[in-house]
Amino acid sequence: MTKPTPKFSLPELPGERFFGPGLAVLLFLLLWEAAARLYANEYLLPGPYLVLLGLVEVWGSGLLPEHIVVSLFRFGVAYLLAVLLAVPLGLILGWFTRLHRALDPLIQLLRPISPVAWFPLAVLWFRIGDLPAIFIIFIASFFPILLSTIAAVRSVDPTYIKVALNFGSSQASLLCKVVIPAAFPYIAVGLHIALGVGWIHLVAGEMLGAQSGLGYFILDARNFLRTDLVIVGMLLVGALGLLLDRLMAAAEKKVRRRWGITG
Repeated sequence: MTKPTPKFSLPELPGERFFGPGLAVLLFLLLWEAAARLYANEYLLPGPYLVLLGLVEVWGSGLLPEHIVVSLFRFGVAYLLAVLLAVPLGLILGWFTRLHRALDPLIQLLRPISPVAWFPLAVLWFRIGDLPAIFIIFIASFFPILLSTIAAVRSVDPTYIKVALNFGSSQASLLCKVVIPAAFPYIAVGLHIALGVGWIHLVAGEMLGAQSGLGYFILDARNFLRTDLVIVGMLLVGALGLLLDRLMAAAEKKVRRRWGITG
């Protein structure tokens, strides 16, 4: 029997954690500036400096912070609703095999429908405002969380369940103290996927059924041929998505530490 090869890694240099990402961002800015100069049309492809001036302009007016707050509010409400509904439903369907077998055709029928296809109905049902965007984000986030939770429960090692039953655990205790902690790493994967998918569809929802938010800001800037502000909105969407993902990862680490989950 061969012994596993030990992993070898060089010691981390001082500032290495920030040097690599900083270098990547600098390279991106240089390539962007070079592309803008080659294109030679600052109205269609403004460089980083012009975009920075646009950011200062709209931030000073107070409009951009309002759009950011509105977008975060819509996303927070929709994503929280998706988690509160999809996780318990996924636990139930993953635990009760017959119920999952009965509902799976319906789930598989609705799941492939793109959230974009719901736009016309969302506007007809909820009119213009917060609700169409919230509905679209909810639809986009719900199914990744649901399916990952079902798969996570069904992949729990049966040995854990047998041991808990041998010690006289009730169904409720078994689910809360054994199944959920064991399934959490896989549920967390679904939460991360839903976060990204929901955030992407936030912008699409605000472009169609709202008069505020980052999606509306980008669309409005395009209507006035302010491509610098279009890029400002795009970069803010990316930056806020990165921030939300990091916050999710930090919360996941705390839960893992509390339950003693490694890896």
